[in-house]
Amino acid sequence: MKHALTIITLILICLTHCYAVEYTLEDLYKIALERSEKIKISAEDLVIAENTKDKAMSLLMPRLTAGSSYVRFSDSKVADNKSYSQPLDRTSFELRLDQSASTGGREFTAFRIAKEGIEKSKEDLHSVKEAYMLNVTAAYYDTLRTDKLSQIAQTNVNRVKKYRDAAATRLKVGEITKTVLLRAEAELSGAQSEQIRTDNNYKLARAILSRIVGLEGEYRLKEGAQELDILSKKLNEFIVQGCQTMSIDCLKEKAISERTDLRASQIQRKIAEDQVNFTRGSYWPILAIEGVFTKRDEIRDTGGLVKDSAYAGLRLSFPFFEGGLRVAEVQEASAKKRQADYAYADLKKTIYVEVETAYLDHITQKGLLKSLTDQHIFAKENYNSVSKQFDYGLASSLDVLDANTALLDSERQLANVIYLYQFSTLRLKRAIGILLNTILNPTSVLPDKTSKLSKDSKEKS
Repeated sequence: MKHALTIITLILICLTHCYAVEYTLEDLYKIALERSEKIKISAEDLVIAENTKDKAMSLLMPRLTAGSSYVRFSDSKVADNKSYSQPLDRTSFELRLDQSASTGGREFTAFRIAKEGIEKSKEDLHSVKEAYMLNVTAAYYDTLRTDKLSQIAQTNVNRVKKYRDAAATRLKVGEITKTVLLRAEAELSGAQSEQIRTDNNYKLARAILSRIVGLEGEYRLKEGAQELDILSKKLNEFIVQGCQTMSIDCLKEKAISERTDLRASQIQRKIAEDQVNFTRGSYWPILAIEGVFTKRDEIRDTGGLVKDSAYAGLRLSFPFFEGGLRVAEVQEASAKKRQADYAYADLKKTIYVEVETAYLDHITQKGLLKSLTDQHIFAKENYNSVSKQFDYGLASSLDVLDANTALLDSERQLANVIYLYQFSTLRLKRAIGILLNTILNPTSVLPDKTSKLSKDSKEKS
């Protein structure tokens, strides 16, 4: 009965893994773009910006209002001249057309600011998506890495068990002392502890990936067989356009033209500049035009009642003194303009550092990948040779343990550097600002564009 339950449990586990959904990195990108709350929040900012433009547009349009009233008096009153001075009922209707505008053009400036706000929200949304995709990438490769380390830990447990069993056999025939077996048991215990730790790290990485992407239930991650070569090829296709070599200076120039957060910062500078002009417009007088039509009706008409009337008015108002409010508002807007300039310059420097950091990290991981691959090959051959020598009594237990430690270290380092190299490639794309474009259009060639904003930023900088 006990064996039957064990078999059923194994069958259920097998069925669960066999029918688990497989996700590639591209699949996770698509799911995250659809389910991420942060991206949805940024998308709503774009909706708010579009409504702000509609609100600014309404200030350029005249306002048409209509109103009516009804009054019932307790009694009508008669004046000395025998005419009614107070009617019994009074009804009135009014239709009013109003339009007010600043002679300094503040309304047009506000509309321009609103349009620029939409462009900034679009760039911000692109930046949020790209940054989120990098988080998905990091969680994806971290999950693969911890899974690989867990497999390496399990393989190490199996190797140490095999060594422990061989030591126990040799102890029985008197070829080794008991201390060798005890050392093997200690190594096995340490390997099993490491396996538990790596398994828990893998579970935690999966939980983080599920939270970031929005995954539920069982799933498996699918990795391309030649993903390293594909990433390197795409890197050359999407980055080294217009460059003779993949140099840092070339990558920095592309980052300046492609980074949407930098373009958003440049738009913010224009908005801040327009805000200064908008605030200075308060020094100009306000011109108001109104046209009114009224209709009145009374029961027991009062003397001098005008039943229908229409008039138009023109009013020019200028606030001479308001306690220094306008001066303070202009100074505040000017300070915000300087803040926007400083923020743009700071972001530009930060992008330079990000590109250089990502580039150097990519080059480092690429070099480590080659050397650690060779190191793993040598360590594996060394372990196999020493294990055979130990079986025939030609190598000591310390030789086997040293060879196993060297192999384990090389396996861990190689697993780490493989996924760090893949992540560094996509991180470099993010630093340049082309990660989202390569995700949405993986087979297209990114055009070598330099927007007007980037040209203006170069001239101003």
